Amino acid sequence: MNTTGSIPSDAFSLKSPYGRRAIGLSVAAAVGGFLFGFDSSVINGAVDSISSDFALNDVITGFVVAIALLGCAVGAVVAGNLSDRWGRLRVMFLGAIMFFVSSLGAGLAFSAWDLALWRVVGGLGIGIASVVAPAYIAEIAPRQIRGGLASLQQLAITIGIFAALLSDALLAGSAGGADNVLWLGLEAWRWMFIVGVVPSAVYGILAFTLPESPRYLIAKGRHDEARAIFARLVPEADLDHTMRDLQTAIETDRKNAGVSLRGPVLGLQRIVWVGIILSVFQQFVGINVIFYYSTSLWQSVGFDEGDSFTISVVTSITNVLVTLIAIFLVDRVGRKPILLTGSVLMTLSLGLMAISFLFATTNADGEVQLGAPWGPIALIAANVFVIGFGASWGPLVWVLLGEIFPSRIRGKALGVAAGAQWIANFLITISFPAMSSWSLPLTYGMYALFAALSFVYVAWRVPETKGMDIEQTETLFVRQSRAERAGGA
Repeated sequence: MNTTGSIPSDAFSLKSPYGRRAIGLSVAAAVGGFLFGFDSSVINGAVDSISSDFALNDVITGFVVAIALLGCAVGAVVAGNLSDRWGRLRVMFLGAIMFFVSSLGAGLAFSAWDLALWRVVGGLGIGIASVVAPAYIAEIAPRQIRGGLASLQQLAITIGIFAALLSDALLAGSAGGADNVLWLGLEAWRWMFIVGVVPSAVYGILAFTLPESPRYLIAKGRHDEARAIFARLVPEADLDHTMRDLQTAIETDRKNAGVSLRGPVLGLQRIVWVGIILSVFQQFVGINVIFYYSTSLWQSVGFDEGDSFTISVVTSITNVLVTLIAIFLVDRVGRKPILLTGSVLMTLSLGLMAISFLFATTNADGEVQLGAPWGPIALIAANVFVIGFGASWGPLVWVLLGEIFPSRIRGKALGVAAGAQWIANFLITISFPAMSSWSLPLTYGMYALFAALSFVYVAWRVPETKGMDIEQTETLFVRQSRAERAGGA
C-alpha cells in the first residue's frame, strides 16, 4: 500500500484507527489458526487412552494421531481455488462446519478407524483455514504492519495449542485420569475432542460478521463494497490510489490466469520450491512431537500423568509468549536474522536432547526412563527448543508464505506450500512412535540435523523482505536467480 505526503507518518501504526481496524479483522480471521492449534494438540492428552482402549500398537497409534494431517494437506491444496470461486468467508464457514462435525465424531468414536475418519474430516477443515486465514490477512493488511498481522496466524495457533493442553489437563484432572468417566458416561479423553465444538462455532459465527476481502470483491466487480471496506483501512488521501493499485494487480492476474506453477526446477518455479522447502523445514525440526506426544514423553522422564499435563501446559504458555516477541520484532529486526537465530537455538537444544536420551534406561515394562541429571536437562532443552521455534520459524514461515509469491500464482503456490507443510507434519508425526521406541537419541539427532540445515538454507537462499510491498517481494528472488546464473556463466 503506497502513501503520499498528505498521509500522516503514523497512519498505519498499530495504535492508529486504521491499524486497530486491520488488527481486529486479522484477529478474527486468525481464529482459523486457533482451530489448527487446538486440533493438532488436543490429542496429546488422549493418545495414551486411545492406544490402550483400542489396543493399538505404536504404528497404528502414530497413524491415528497423524492421519488428520493428510486431510489438512488436501484441504490446503483445494482452499485457494475454493476461496477464489466462493469468497474467503464462505470457505471459512465450510472449514468451521467440518471441524464442528469432526469434534463430535471423534469424541463419540467406537473404534480407531472411525476416529481416524473423523480426524480426516477435521483435517480438511483445518487445511482450508490454514490457507484462507493468512491470505485474507495479507489482502487487508497495510505493508507497514503486515509482518506483525501475518504473525497473528501463528500466535493463534500457539493459543490454540495452549487451550487444548489446558482443557486436556482440566478434564483429566476433573475425572481423576484421562481414562476415567467424566460426564454422560463418556471418558475424559472423549470430552477432550468434544469441547472443540466451541471454537469451531465461534469461527463459523465470525465468518458471517467479517467483511469480505476487498481483493475478492473487486475481482467480482463489486467495487463500491470494496471501496467501503478500504475506507476503514486506509486514509482517504490514499483510498483512490489503493483501489487503482489493486485493480491493476487483479487485471494483471487475469491476463496470467493460465499461468501455472510449472518451471525449470524439478517441474516447478524456483519461488514455489522456496515456499515448499521453508514449510518442510518448519515441520522436520520436530516441533509437533512436543505438542502431540509431550505428555507421554514427560511420563517417560519420570513425571506422573498430572505433572506431565502441567508441564505440557507450561510449555504451551512459553510458546505463546515467545510468539508475541516474534510479532513485536518481525517488522523491526526483519525476517532473516530472526530465522537464523531460531535455527541456532533449535539445533543446540535438539542436540542436547539427543545427548540426554543416550543415558535413558528401560524398566521391566519396557518404558523409557530418564533419571537425574539428564531428565531435568532434557526438560530444559525441550523448552529452549520451543522458545527457539516459537520466536522464529513458527510465525515467520507464515509471514514469508504470505508475501514471497507473485500475485499471479499466490493462491496456487500458497496451497502447494501449505500442503507440503501438512505432509511433512504427517511424516514426522506418524514416524515418531516407532522411531522413538527404536532410538530416541537418533530421533532427536535427526531433528537437530534438519534444524542445522534450515540455518544453511536461509543464509543461502532467503532474502530479507521487511517493509516491502507485497507485489515487490518476488523481485528479490528474481534478482537472486539472475545473479546466480551470471555467476555460473
